[in-house]
Amino acid sequence: MSRLRSAMLKGKRAGLKMVETAKPKRKNSKTAVKEEENASSASTYHTFHDPAGVELLRSQLLSWYDKEQRELPWRTLAVTESDLNIRTYAVWVSEIMLQQTQVATVIDYYNKWMKRWPTVQDLAAATIEEVNQMWSGLGYYSRGKRLHEGAQKVVSELKGQMPRTVDSLLKQLPGVGRYTAAAVGSIALGQVTGAVDGNLIRVLCRLRAIGADSTSPAVTEALWSLANTLVDPERPGDFNQAMMELGARVCTPKGALCSQCPVQSHCHSFRKVQVKQEKNSRKLLGKLDSWSTLPDIEDCLTSGTCPLCPSEPWDDDLGVQNFPRKPAKKPPRVERTLTCVVVRQGETGEDQFLLTQRPNKGLLAGLWEFPSLLQEEQSSEIRQKRALCAQISGLLGTSLSQSLLQYVGEVVHIFSHIHQTYVVHSVCLKDSDSQTQTENVQWLTRSALQEAAVSTGVKKILKLCDSADSQKEQTSKDGKRPKNEKKAQSSKRAKLSSASSRQLSLSSFFSSVKQES
Repeated sequence: MSRLRSAMLKGKRAGLKMVETAKPKRKNSKTAVKEEENASSASTYHTFHDPAGVELLRSQLLSWYDKEQRELPWRTLAVTESDLNIRTYAVWVSEIMLQQTQVATVIDYYNKWMKRWPTVQDLAAATIEEVNQMWSGLGYYSRGKRLHEGAQKVVSELKGQMPRTVDSLLKQLPGVGRYTAAAVGSIALGQVTGAVDGNLIRVLCRLRAIGADSTSPAVTEALWSLANTLVDPERPGDFNQAMMELGARVCTPKGALCSQCPVQSHCHSFRKVQVKQEKNSRKLLGKLDSWSTLPDIEDCLTSGTCPLCPSEPWDDDLGVQNFPRKPAKKPPRVERTLTCVVVRQGETGEDQFLLTQRPNKGLLAGLWEFPSLLQEEQSSEIRQKRALCAQISGLLGTSLSQSLLQYVGEVVHIFSHIHQTYVVHSVCLKDSDSQTQTENVQWLTRSALQEAAVSTGVKKILKLCDSADSQKEQTSKDGKRPKNEKKAQSSKRAKLSSASSRQLSLSSFFSSVKQES
């Protein structure tokens, strides 16, 4: 990475000159630390009150990052791209894609996106249908829509120039919040600002033993104050990415690798674990007299009234995972949706599938799906099935019999806030039945469907239907009856065989035959 780092430093110097006027003045460490302490009513235990300690943490973290960072496409582009506009656009795309999505999942999507739309002008010229198609499977589809809207705004209202400051990024780009603006500003533009994402929340809470609800206003502001104090003024983008990398790979939610942490010596949580473990160990060995030689655990002097201290007692089993404490998540709401895979044979003999487009707002906005109907709790499934059949009839402009809908099975798909179960049916139409009568409806071949702007749930439904068809074909080829039918036939033959092996009277014979019939 040394060559890459050298290229970055050369490439960014020119860009930084362009944004120097927009770059906020950086106060020295002493001033910044003092302002942080004055801004918070919490104990200095939760802050970084030693300027020398801050400098040491920066040095240790960046040295580790230079050696251990992952080579990711957006990082490489941010380092090597000299065009400030393209660099800002590229980092913006990566940050939006990475929201609530794992790095491994994003890489392939990012590479395809940047190959197709390498500049903000290219993205602005695309259609929302093309954007949805490219985003298909990545989840949280409103993110792609916001990127598209932002690109069009940059071209039409900002003369094709991406915003040059954190404030303008926040105000002028739809879907850009406090973290995204800070991340893009520091990484692409060299703005000296902290950037607090989920990884930073965990790292900072553990470093400074912040155990209150991490979503509370007091904790949120304290974390941003800490991030702004720590960020390296010479390498703000690298520092923020280093903190994210630390949270993603070392200071993980569970099973934190404290022994590999480059800033372990600054961590209150690790120190607390260490001292407690040693005291417990000595207690078990009966070395009570040696307790006095152990250093005390530094703690918050205002514990009990401090807005950053945990309200729950320390749990030895959790260790550093005592920080941060998060409120219990609300269970996702449970929904059941009736859906029908409507198939017809196209002119070339290839199967085609009927899809309808979802509304432009709300869940999975603008995506394509099989005709579906949310199942109501108070309504019977028969009545709902009848309503779904009526919906399909309206799409096709013909009367479709409910008896044609064949039950296939169920598919479970989990959204962040919805536990969705699709109750899947299928129907195969004749050509004469398949003339669509409304807008936002299309017939797609299997290959076109796989490339279209559809959700992962739609692909799961299609996979279930394929599996059911495959089982039917296999049964037909083998010529085997279903197990329950074979069992019934076998039982019947056994009864007849048993009856024929005995000599029966005429009346008994007819009685036996009557029972079999």
